[in-house]
Amino acid sequence: MKIASYNVNGIRAALNKGFIAWLESVGPDVICLQETKAMKEQVDLSLFEAAGYTYNYWFSAQKKGYSGVALLCKRKPDHVEYGTGIDYMDFEGRNIRADFGDISVMSMYLPSGSNMDRLDFKLKYMADFQKYADELRKERPNLIVCGDYNICHEAIDIHDPVRNKNVSGFLPVEREWIGNFMGSGFIDSFRHFNKEPHNYTWWSYRANARNNNKGWRLDYGMVSKSLEDRLTRCVILSDAKHSDHCPILLEVEEITKD
Repeated sequence: MKIASYNVNGIRAALNKGFIAWLESVGPDVICLQETKAMKEQVDLSLFEAAGYTYNYWFSAQKKGYSGVALLCKRKPDHVEYGTGIDYMDFEGRNIRADFGDISVMSMYLPSGSNMDRLDFKLKYMADFQKYADELRKERPNLIVCGDYNICHEAIDIHDPVRNKNVSGFLPVEREWIGNFMGSGFIDSFRHFNKEPHNYTWWSYRANARNNNKGWRLDYGMVSKSLEDRLTRCVILSDAKHSDHCPILLEVEEITKD
């Protein structure tokens, strides 16, 4: 199963920048989208269906033009779960999950901590999501949580760790949380295969940051350790330029029924 994850920073804007042609060329079985910034009815779904994504599921924020997650699937999931059941998370459209056999795939858009109020919101979200994931894995142990975590885990994941040490996204409390999240039973699938520096998934639009590769690795495919032997690949697709983020792609082996 090929699973992609992409913070598109507005799906309608991405569509105008060639998103469908890119999607057809990469051809994941499932793509997790974040920051869709659109209600389902505001998007021409026939574009996705013509590209082979007959099944698409949207969980939008109540606030128009804000946040939102979606799943585009080539085959019908066994079950789709909209949100977490935690009101303050679900108002902002930040989690959607699809189950395929024994594998569950979630698209998650973790908040940014752009100011003190939002940082407090982010920290509460992180704590509550950890509890939610712990409970969910009792029912669905083979969980893959893809998305924009808005956190760089280690110094290797950010172009300037010294000057950004007090910036949200690289704060000690955030880094500790994502480390603990992995410690609770998840694999950072990209780092499982690639230990090299200078691999990022987000660049500021300012100061020619992307061309100079002054970026942050904010997007992850976190895979339950129970799937470790079935995880075969994870790459960053930095050539895709429909957003200030770029997508990631991971592959896991499915268990097929005879």
